[in-house]
Amino acid sequence: MADLIDSVGQLLREAAATVVLPSFRHLAEGDIEEKVPGEVVTVADRRAETLIADGLRALLPESVVVGEEGVAADPSVLDLLREPGPVWIVDPIDGTGNFAAGHGPFAIMAALVRGGAPVAAWILDPLAGTLAVAESGSGAYVDGVRAALPDDASRPLRGAAMNRFLPADLRARVRRGLTAIDEVLPGLHCAGREYVDIVTGAQDFVLFWRTLPWDHVPGALLVHEAGGAVRRLDGGQYDPTADGYGLLAAANEATWQRVHATLLS
Repeated sequence: MADLIDSVGQLLREAAATVVLPSFRHLAEGDIEEKVPGEVVTVADRRAETLIADGLRALLPESVVVGEEGVAADPSVLDLLREPGPVWIVDPIDGTGNFAAGHGPFAIMAALVRGGAPVAAWILDPLAGTLAVAESGSGAYVDGVRAALPDDASRPLRGAAMNRFLPADLRARVRRGLTAIDEVLPGLHCAGREYVDIVTGAQDFVLFWRTLPWDHVPGALLVHEAGGAVRRLDGGQYDPTADGYGLLAAANEATWQRVHATLLS
């Protein structure tokens, strides 16, 4: 597995070096499209996904790929997540809105799933060059250094709640709860970076409403393997093969319970 971890990391770095970074701040008007209202895609997203998907299939010839842009073109591709064999999940540019606007953060993410269960994850920050990886049962690492989150939940809370897509009643409840949070962060519009920031201690929690697998499977495994907690708002486990909304990630179980009580009770 170590060889695969390294090979996928190298593949993501190749996509960053040959497709993503050369396009950053060099996109022409026709290189950016609106997939749905308020959500953009660029030629770099599509080119990077093709490069990454081809490379992943070469690493595991029996595997299939579920990529964000592939699903946008053909929603039935999402059904491949339920395949019993190896399935790759790919987000070629997480934070495309930031990328298209010419600023960070944005990330390149991948995860390997078997039988619906995540077994490995990669999150590359192309601008910083930072690579975070996780393997189920073997821990999480940031640039080769093992991440271990503290179990102390008594310190002041620092985190973000992505409330743009929340239903109105839940949004109002969360906003009231945020007044009791010690330091409310504005949100980065890049799920990959939010998860890495939890693992590195830059923030304690983040709450999401939309939970598409390419946005959350890599980061959820990373936080879990570092000792954090990632669960649905009702406390249930995040299952990328099941439909659903709402996800709360926190640096440890005690912090998860504290944030949940503050924002959602």
